[in-house]
Amino acid sequence: TGGLNIEDPSIDLAVIAAILSSHYDISLPKKICFAAEIGLSGELRPIPKLDQRIIEAEKLGFEILISANPKKTIVPPKSIVIKQLNKIEGLVDYLFS
Repeated sequence: TGGLNIEDPSIDLAVIAAILSSHYDISLPKKICFAAEIGLSGELRPIPKLDQRIIEAEKLGFEILISANPKKTIVPPKSIVIKQLNKIEGLVDYLFS
């Protein structure tokens, strides 16, 4: 009822995933995290400090969903699954189909 007051745009993808989860009535996987900004046309945009977020997700044993167009080349750690998506439609296909 109070809404969200968050200044970090990297939470956009997580909020969209939560809304879609409710819409489809399908729970999100427990070991997945989201790190991307969403543009007005549904495109996933890169976020700052992505490499640090990936390292933290790996430490916690998570898979991470990010923009397919990161600001710089990502050298992923070996033990993490990184799924790169272009648009929200890709998120729907990956999580709910």
